[in-house]
Amino acid sequence: MQGKKQATPNEQRKLKALPILVSLLLAGFIGMFSETALNVALSDLMTVLQITPTTAQWLTTAYLLTLGILVPISGLLLQWFTTRQLFITAVSFSIVGTLLAAIAPSFEFLLTARVVQAIGTALLLPLMFNTILVIIPAERRGAAMGLIGLVIMVAPAVGPTIAGLLIENLSWHWIFWLSLPFLAAALICGILFMQNVSKVTKPKIDALSVLLSSLGFGGIVFGFSSAGEEGGWGSEKVIIAIAVGVIALVLFVIRQMNMKQPMINLRAFRYPMFTVGVIMIFICMMVILSSMLILPMYLQQGQGYTAFKAGLLLLPGGIINGLMSPIMGRLFDKYGPKWLVIPGLIVVGASLWFFSSITATSTVVFVIVLHSTLMIGVSMIMMPAQTNGINQLPMEFYPDGTAIMNTLQQVAGAIGTALAVSIMTSGTESYLKTAANPADPANAIAAFTHGVQNAFIFGMIMAVIGLAVSFFLKRVVVSHKSQMPMH
Repeated sequence: MQGKKQATPNEQRKLKALPILVSLLLAGFIGMFSETALNVALSDLMTVLQITPTTAQWLTTAYLLTLGILVPISGLLLQWFTTRQLFITAVSFSIVGTLLAAIAPSFEFLLTARVVQAIGTALLLPLMFNTILVIIPAERRGAAMGLIGLVIMVAPAVGPTIAGLLIENLSWHWIFWLSLPFLAAALICGILFMQNVSKVTKPKIDALSVLLSSLGFGGIVFGFSSAGEEGGWGSEKVIIAIAVGVIALVLFVIRQMNMKQPMINLRAFRYPMFTVGVIMIFICMMVILSSMLILPMYLQQGQGYTAFKAGLLLLPGGIINGLMSPIMGRLFDKYGPKWLVIPGLIVVGASLWFFSSITATSTVVFVIVLHSTLMIGVSMIMMPAQTNGINQLPMEFYPDGTAIMNTLQQVAGAIGTALAVSIMTSGTESYLKTAANPADPANAIAAFTHGVQNAFIFGMIMAVIGLAVSFFLKRVVVSHKSQMPMH
């Protein structure tokens, strides 16, 4: 039966891949855009809504938290609902959340809107990956994943620049008004062209697995995100949240390994290249998201630039990364992952090492060149490692493989940013303790820069760990058999 419900090679030819891809990528682009565009608006929102930095941070934390809880369940949803049903639901949530955010009169209202938006993104991301795996044959998959890379990396790159421009000339509400027409276009495109590509098997839903997964991933994301607040790592809230998260995750893993029909089939980790791919993605997301948070802070606080100018300076790197993704995808299809990932990690490590010598007098050119080099390195790692890992899985593992990778990306983002901010803060504090006159503004900037340097050293150490793991990479040769569903 399974074989019958899956798209056969003949049916795959009948599938109109291009309109399906356009619908998914357009909705995915806006989802990723709204995830980062608000970062630049946070200082503006603090003034307008009269909230503290700690409270403002919840607009990002709540978004990540919702993704951390919902994305693991997505593997199950992909087997319960058709592609069309999930796509229309995901985009509808995004539209409602974006509309609510655009008219939000208060912080609480805006926070609720962000959660509704995140539900849409949480349903959409795994659906996007899974659909592409089903409709694109393995030998062309690198190029298709490169297109996803283009979307996932360019959206966060242009987000801060566009947001900075809107804030300077209009108001933060326009970040959301701008997104609405694109989401509406994606919904219309999806209603007209989206086809059902996955099989609906309706596996039994295990309530305890859902609860343990939500507590596990939610607890860890919440704990690490809260570590940037007052009290830091030593606060009760952080310790309890991370402890609950770790215990729930351990119980979740034990339960999944002992179930006949697990919620997420963790046996995907038995495929070694998938495991190596997951580790690479985890390290890469920690490096990208921590540097995307630290760099704008350095440019605004250390160099005194406006939100718009800081966004503009980071734009070339983001665009270069997006343009490189499809090229890397094609190179991956031709040469495999090893010749891209190892040099990529060396480039990332070297860029972060140079970044660790950054000062308040570093030139604009220095920042742009280094950031662009870092982003080229990242494009050499992300898609090749991810595609190679997924390629080793049999077809019935695709929903599980995409759910695992997408979930761990969110967790890595939360952990990476939390660690980077706390390393930066402790570096700043330790510098001020040794300063002759801590109240001197010059010392405050020097202390902040010292903290930023420490955060980049942390990123460099992560890249070196990734480099050590990358030597275990082997190219996966996809046999026809591994693409067919097992009975």
